[in-house]
Amino acid sequence: MNLVLFGPPGAGKGTQSQKIVDKYGLIHLSTGDIFRDNIKGNTELGTLAKSYMDKGELVPDEVTIKMLQAEVAKNENAAGFIFDGFPRTIPQAEALDALMTKLNTSITLMIELSVPEEELIKRLLLRGKDSGRQDDVNPEVIANRIAVYHKHTAIAADHYSRQGKYHKVEGVGAIEDIFNSITGVMDGYVLV
Repeated sequence: MNLVLFGPPGAGKGTQSQKIVDKYGLIHLSTGDIFRDNIKGNTELGTLAKSYMDKGELVPDEVTIKMLQAEVAKNENAAGFIFDGFPRTIPQAEALDALMTKLNTSITLMIELSVPEEELIKRLLLRGKDSGRQDDVNPEVIANRIAVYHKHTAIAADHYSRQGKYHKVEGVGAIEDIFNSITGVMDGYVLV
């Protein structure tokens, strides 16, 4: 099973990914975490990614794809992956499909967590207080990240919708209720 967990910043992808990992044994690949690890390690790709992230902009596809390919290669015997925060564009979705084809597998499904914008802003500001993440403490940067998601990223769902792999799940409510909605979709694919 290879899952794309999709949604705007603050939708709960990280929280739900951990629960999915615990239940299904998939490898969680968060592009945000991968970027932060590369930034912390002062890699060339990390420095380049940081210059975009600090402005709330998308990291260019070629940088993101190179980082992701390296992470997938580290887990070649995985039972499957959760892609969290990737793909963000149609070219990234096409590149991910090509990578999965090279590995003799494919994306099983995409689940989008749907959350209203006011709730996203509230969650991100709260997360910023706890985590110290610079991209979560400035309301202007947060608003830009959400706008970028709606303008550039949300259309990536069309790629998987055309393949019949896209499902939307309400991302507001109790964490366990949201998780049950996600696993209901996933289990439908596992049993098929």
